[in-house]
Amino acid sequence: MIVSASRRTDVPAFYGEWFVNCLRRGWVEIANPFNPRQQRVIELSPEKVEVIVFWSKYPAPFLKYLNFLDRWGYRYYFLLTLNPYPPFLEKGVPPLEERIKVFRRLSERVGKERVVWRYDPVIVGPEFPPSYHRENFACLAEALASYTERVVVSFLELYRRVRVRLHRAGLEVFDMRAQERREEALALAAALAEIARNWGLEIFSCAEKLNLSPAGIRPGACIDPLLINRVFQLFLPYRKDPGQRRECLCTRAVDVGAYGTCRFGCLYCYGRNRYQRRDER
Repeated sequence: MIVSASRRTDVPAFYGEWFVNCLRRGWVEIANPFNPRQQRVIELSPEKVEVIVFWSKYPAPFLKYLNFLDRWGYRYYFLLTLNPYPPFLEKGVPPLEERIKVFRRLSERVGKERVVWRYDPVIVGPEFPPSYHRENFACLAEALASYTERVVVSFLELYRRVRVRLHRAGLEVFDMRAQERREEALALAAALAEIARNWGLEIFSCAEKLNLSPAGIRPGACIDPLLINRVFQLFLPYRKDPGQRRECLCTRAVDVGAYGTCRFGCLYCYGRNRYQRRDER
């Protein structure tokens, strides 16, 4: 079993102690996000858990628990989202310079093959034109190239509630999957791919409806059995996770935590609502 900690909230940033306590007692109770009355218990012993995949914007509070994970024999890697957006979009996120430092510290501690950079989502509009992303992506790639091997990108998914939030904030955002924007989207994707290659980084898309392969970005999986098997010398099969979007190529995993509990308050986040709608997966 692979444990995902978590698509639903930032466990390393806010709930590290809770998660480690769950590991110590050997189980965690999780709710069905579509029917919160449905609860199930997941065993978390090192014998049952093949890999833990941590998702985070700022894992600094969790670094103190890495020795515990190693001592108990858990395998794990991190998916770290590092975007250059201003505070009004990511109200609770620490400054970019601090997040880069933490990214590097974590990579030095666990190895760059176990820290994946997510430049996600790519938000395009008058305030964030393609040139904004080309310049900032290049700066981040230079800062992180020695501390990771791959980067994952995708354009913002404009769910209804996300659109409402952004509109209320006075932010105009383009739908880069619309027919009239596709040429622009592919041009930006090609620029990001070239920057990544120049810094020796593999680049993949994440659950992206728009085919970015012509731009040099292959569809990828964040919870990737190929990566897991290579890094940890395992032989896990690929089993598409049926609980994720059709375009998501992640292998099957169990998500812990709850939607609506992340304290960063990013305006573009689909997980801010208490319970996720089926049309917003």
